[in-house]
Amino acid sequence: MGNREDLLAGARQVILERGVAKATARDIATAAGVSLAAIGYHFGSKDRLITEALMLSLGSGLGDDLEALMLEQRGGSMLDDFAAVWNRMPEIFAIHREALLASLENAVRVLRDPESSRHLHAATADGHHDMAVNLRVARPELDEHQAEAVARLYYVLVQSLGILWLLDPDGNLPTGDELAEAIATIAGAGRGAE
Repeated sequence: MGNREDLLAGARQVILERGVAKATARDIATAAGVSLAAIGYHFGSKDRLITEALMLSLGSGLGDDLEALMLEQRGGSMLDDFAAVWNRMPEIFAIHREALLASLENAVRVLRDPESSRHLHAATADGHHDMAVNLRVARPELDEHQAEAVARLYYVLVQSLGILWLLDPDGNLPTGDELAEAIATIAGAGRGAE
């Protein structure tokens, strides 16, 4: 690995151990085994490094696990496969609890910084696109627009249900079956119906 990759790995390690607020540039550099100046050289700031490390961690952790579930659950109807994926998401949230928590902590920080917000917005768009590509692998019958729409729904559900799960892991999170029933009910009502 190079210094950039070492810094991303070091930042993920420190963030997951201590949280975003307590992650110092010195701790990250030490964990990465590089100089403190390498953070500025490769990322411009500790905050930018933290944001990139978290996006990478969630994308290669939670995102990969979600995409694996989507590929695993192909074969039934789209609605049945959707329900099966979301019935299992609490397991995925539990595996990635610390990364979810750090991401939530980072989101508040990022929202207060316009530059970081722009960077996160671009990364979110990339995440939708990547998920849409994987949806088309799982469901080749979807056209590009449909896959993007479903990917956005999945993204919104991951974000919102992830936060709800963090607040109360044993609480009343909607099941995949309940979410599928809601979608079927809405779809049955049709668009523009009186």
